[in-house]
Amino acid sequence: MTEDEKLKEKILKKGNLPNHIAIIMDGNGRWAKKRGLPRIAGHRAGVKTVKRIVRASGELNLNYLTLYTFSKENWKRPKEEVSAIMNLLYETTKREMNELDENNVRLITTGRIEELSPRKKEILEKAMERTKDNTSLTLNLALNYSGRMEILDAVKRIIKDAQQGKIEDGQLDEKLFSSYLYTKDLPDPDLLIRTSGEMRLSNFLLWQTSYTELYVTDVLWPDFSVKDFYEAILDFQERERRFGKVS
Repeated sequence: MTEDEKLKEKILKKGNLPNHIAIIMDGNGRWAKKRGLPRIAGHRAGVKTVKRIVRASGELNLNYLTLYTFSKENWKRPKEEVSAIMNLLYETTKREMNELDENNVRLITTGRIEELSPRKKEILEKAMERTKDNTSLTLNLALNYSGRMEILDAVKRIIKDAQQGKIEDGQLDEKLFSSYLYTKDLPDPDLLIRTSGEMRLSNFLLWQTSYTELYVTDVLWPDFSVKDFYEAILDFQERERRFGKVS
């Protein structure tokens, strides 16, 4: 039995797996720079990590995996890098669509994908339509996403519905507010993993992570292994989640 298999067995034996894991996939550029490669080489290596983590999530029978794929702020990067990332997104979605479907994985997105180019938007919509009835892992790609933008969009829709009489005075609470977020059909993440050692949320799922367990590793995303993933889950399984209460 390999070390990965031993860790997997240990996780499954403990039983209290996270229902929803979110990951800030950081460090692609630094990975490439350390090797004297262009930044896009780091993004391509990062795609390979995505594939093995999605596969590992499915083998653990996890329900939801959210990946911070491209933020609203990422548009500020050099045009050449943004174009390369978008092309990589298109190529990867087109190539992996069949495998996702064969493995019963449902693909969804969170963010303003309507602002992507028609070609990128079309391939994503095709993949989501193809996998919409799958019942195993739900893979959620946060694309053209901003936590603050999400909250502001929710507030705007709430104001509009209130003006139209769809929301009564005193009706607004956390549950109702959550129903206006992009993630209205998803549970809040139980575990948030961030690679590359940066200690910040980077405008990711700001409302949803209020009681999420955080796990930060110095490992750069392209080097993030299944073993690293398992260790993050094992760390989560050892924690006591009190949600403001005492033991």
